[in-house]
Amino acid sequence: MDSKLQIISGAFRGKKLKIPATARPTQNRARVAVFNMLTGILTHDDITIWDAFAGAGAFGLECLSRYQNARVLFTDIATESVNCIRDNVGALNVGTRTTVKQTDAMSVITHYASDIDLVFLDPPYADAELGIVFVKRFFAHAKSGAIMVWEQDNAISTLPDLRDVMVLRDKKYGRARFLILQKQ
Repeated sequence: MDSKLQIISGAFRGKKLKIPATARPTQNRARVAVFNMLTGILTHDDITIWDAFAGAGAFGLECLSRYQNARVLFTDIATESVNCIRDNVGALNVGTRTTVKQTDAMSVITHYASDIDLVFLDPPYADAELGIVFVKRFFAHAKSGAIMVWEQDNAISTLPDLRDVMVLRDKKYGRARFLILQKQ
């Protein structure tokens, strides 16, 4: 599929990414805004990232392009998405810095959350409750300082009551709302 989705900065800037037909990828301009918001929040590049509900894997791949010492876990339940992510990882030759799992992100939170520095959460817009449950479970198991970028539908945006979690940024871009949260 010919795609307009691409890496926007770093070592792989301009590289086109494959997109699964069923995905709703975050557009390039919105990803630029998210990474601008992360400037100053991420203080080093030796980080472990989880691109949950990864789709094409654009957020995780962008991190691999920008942060030389980053490692990324991609999870998605859809076979087409997992195959697409593997193709994108292969095209960038970054397989040694990635793990791609075909699994339900909800089912592996307790396994991965304590090792993650930065998680991108972009669940289907049609299931707002899924995002809320993920956020609560993730932060219940996350280490202090863990950061989450949560994309949700602007029309039904919500934030659960969380202890020890600070909202660092809250911005709207078109249909999307991005929350950057950090565990204290």
